[in-house]
Amino acid sequence: MSSPEDRGPRTATRAHVLRWSAWAPGLEDPAAWQAWAAAPAPLAGEGHPDAAFLPAMLRRRCMPLTRIALSAAFGALGEEERPRVRTVFATRHGSINESIELLHSVVNQERLSPTKFSHTVHNAQAGLFCIAAGNRQASSSLAARHDTFACGWLEALTHLEREPACPVLLVMSDVALDPTFAALVREAPGNYGLGLLLAREGAGAGFDLDLAGRAEPGVQPWPDALEFLRFLLAGEPRLELGRFGWTRAA
Repeated sequence: MSSPEDRGPRTATRAHVLRWSAWAPGLEDPAAWQAWAAAPAPLAGEGHPDAAFLPAMLRRRCMPLTRIALSAAFGALGEEERPRVRTVFATRHGSINESIELLHSVVNQERLSPTKFSHTVHNAQAGLFCIAAGNRQASSSLAARHDTFACGWLEALTHLEREPACPVLLVMSDVALDPTFAALVREAPGNYGLGLLLAREGAGAGFDLDLAGRAEPGVQPWPDALEFLRFLLAGEPRLELGRFGWTRAA
């Protein structure tokens, strides 16, 4: 009987982080994130970036989550890359807080905001990025409970498998849940966004993904995506988030 290694070429599981960008209240530039990675702590406060890089009309339409996600996305890309890159937008909850507001409006028999309604769909951040960046490339939007960041990475790998020469932008973002649901979900609260420009090859650090992880997801008091950023900046050899594991390439 042939072994798995004898059954043809294996799907590549390595991706290189060419560039990254992150935002959270009080952590808005690489130096602040480097300091945070050396002494990580729970995210503090609420808020969202001003997203001054967006046209004023588009910026006014953006929900807080969209401003965070697009700030992370644009920060990880050069101007010439924005129209060409494939994208994966991952968010566990999306704009659920605005959905809750709309439901309260329904209960109170108030008029609904069409703009707010249109921006609560789960691919709103991807759509607005495409508009702002003039990007018509393939894009995915996903949610996978506590595995959302890891599944976003896995989705990015599928893009790299299909087009190995084309980098993929992975954006993970969320905002603190409305109290209506916050007590029902075990997770570290906070507003944050992380953008990772991933490629099959490149000068950035390479990581192999596997399903050999044995750690509990969400055990640290900050989001899993930011635990990956801490791991990336700290230069550690191995990270496990739930059943997923990342091993730094030699």
